[in-house]
Amino acid sequence: MENQQLQNQHTLKGDISISGVGLHTGASVNMTLKPASPGYGIKFQRVDLPNQPVVKADVDYVVDTARGTTLEHNGARVSTVEHLLAALVGTGVDNVLIELDGPEIPIMDGSSLPFIEAIEKTGVQDQDAKKIYYTIDTNISYYDEQKKVEMVALPALDYSITCLIDFNSPVLGTQHAKMKGIEHFRNEIASSRTFCFLHELEYLLNNNLIKGGDINNAIVVVDRAVNEDDMSRLAKAFNRENISVQREGILNNIELRFPNEPARHKLLDVVGDLALIGYPIKAHIIANRPGHASNVEFARKIKAYIKKNKHNKDVPVYDPNQPPIFDTPRIERTLPHRYPMLLVDKIIELSEERVVGIKNVTFNENFFQGHFPGNPVMPGVLQLEALAQVGGILALNRVPDPQNYDTYFLKIDNCKFKQKVFPGDTMILKMELLSPIRRGLVEMRGTVFIGNKVVTEADMIAQIVKTREGK
Repeated sequence: MENQQLQNQHTLKGDISISGVGLHTGASVNMTLKPASPGYGIKFQRVDLPNQPVVKADVDYVVDTARGTTLEHNGARVSTVEHLLAALVGTGVDNVLIELDGPEIPIMDGSSLPFIEAIEKTGVQDQDAKKIYYTIDTNISYYDEQKKVEMVALPALDYSITCLIDFNSPVLGTQHAKMKGIEHFRNEIASSRTFCFLHELEYLLNNNLIKGGDINNAIVVVDRAVNEDDMSRLAKAFNRENISVQREGILNNIELRFPNEPARHKLLDVVGDLALIGYPIKAHIIANRPGHASNVEFARKIKAYIKKNKHNKDVPVYDPNQPPIFDTPRIERTLPHRYPMLLVDKIIELSEERVVGIKNVTFNENFFQGHFPGNPVMPGVLQLEALAQVGGILALNRVPDPQNYDTYFLKIDNCKFKQKVFPGDTMILKMELLSPIRRGLVEMRGTVFIGNKVVTEADMIAQIVKTREGK
């Protein structure tokens, strides 16, 4: 199920500031993209709201797909996230904090290209942590009979998308677009602008639902006969002296960037919405008549599949053939521990709420010389220390500059030792957050596995403390 590629995670080289208006709210928004640590993921922060709440780019937080994809969590709502998410996927950015002082991502020109150009200007930097891709071993399908939407994810060695649209429109006809690999997104997909039909535009205008709309940030397909009064009303709505209709039915003589630009934009939306799975995937996606609602439901199915198959009964899967997310030198740059007190060899999984580490127990461990030398058994207190160190990785991954912080454990509860740990055993160390981190206090549940058997478990509370000097 889990397939780690020899590719690292990436973040931005510096802050990126972007300003614009929201398509639907018409609100002016200032947005800043900031670098983030490995495993942080993509998160939005509403800096204009009390307590500056954060919402993760995750399908679990989608609350509306009517006119774009909207997320809401912790009192923070962020609308029209799909074009920015597609730009981040297309540039390989895994970890970023997106601060904004309004409710909607700026629409820019209706495509992902302005975001990509801003990212390219600042640059993307390689991070010292492996990027984990998830592959599927069976077809995952979604079908909406009412909307005649069909989507399927096929097992593949890369991430590719085929998109087909058919709006029963003489102007657009049937179109298809294809992205053979994410490396083609920038040049072949990113500049494709959002579009709508004239009847949809009129509904939105009449209901005051497209306050930030402009001829420059959307393609309007004219799907009915129009007269001079129609043109005059539209010109007034868009603050233009006049508006015209081109022969093939595109409002105001806008030149398409591609003959199949609408199909390419639908593919762009699929890239952005599927980013909400929360995991980079390898699959061939076929999307027939997709829309935001179907994209999000399809993303839910893929995420559920990954979560179901990622672990057997929630026992972490350790494949020694796969490279770690953190190796020992990388761990030493986060934790203050050194041999012989560094009791974790590598980190194989790291997310916002969970970390999994590995400790290979050998007969050469220094503690075996004095602890039951005739019957070597790893001391239980050192098993807890190994868990604590793995928990330190999880806790420090939540702070912006982990090298300037340490974790100190304050309390251990519900500790149970169920089996002995002997030389030759491989300890799988799992730590999970029990509650959100508040005031630097980190409450975690730790479990030590040997194979698929639980040998030790405990609840721990730690505190994140800033060091007097940077490490």
